[in-house]
Amino acid sequence: MADATQPAGSRLGFSLSADHISFDLDETLYPLEAIYGACYVFIDRCFVFLSRPKTGEVTVRLTARDSATAADLDALAGEFANELLSQVTRLRLSQATMRLREYYTAAALRAATSAPSVDELLAELESEELLEDPLEIMVPWEEKYGAQKDETTTKKEPEGDG
Repeated sequence: MADATQPAGSRLGFSLSADHISFDLDETLYPLEAIYGACYVFIDRCFVFLSRPKTGEVTVRLTARDSATAADLDALAGEFANELLSQVTRLRLSQATMRLREYYTAAALRAATSAPSVDELLAELESEELLEDPLEIMVPWEEKYGAQKDETTTKKEPEGDG
């Protein structure tokens, strides 16, 4: 049976206390930007406290907002560890593709600066002959195909005794 004054160990190897769980992170494995990203995801679920016990190491302490069991705290720390790995992956992918994103951004900006202005587009429209109608779209149906009478729709005069 664990002593209440000594922090207990979690099944994941974290330091578990009555109201919080804590663990140390090595900044060579988990960059500070990734740690901040994981903390940001968890700030609505628990209180997050960061400290630096020594250079190159960050201690993360997660305290539940409501009462939580040791299993709840352990699960919270496990989810934090998974999010931390996700943040590290995002950061490394971002760093690996930085040159490509810079290239596409520069190409888009070059294309935007060489695009014609509104005045140039309006001048081009005014110079075009807009009254030409090679497909005869503006010609009324009757002129194009001729008026055709439909005997079924014409009204007959009523026959009557005169």
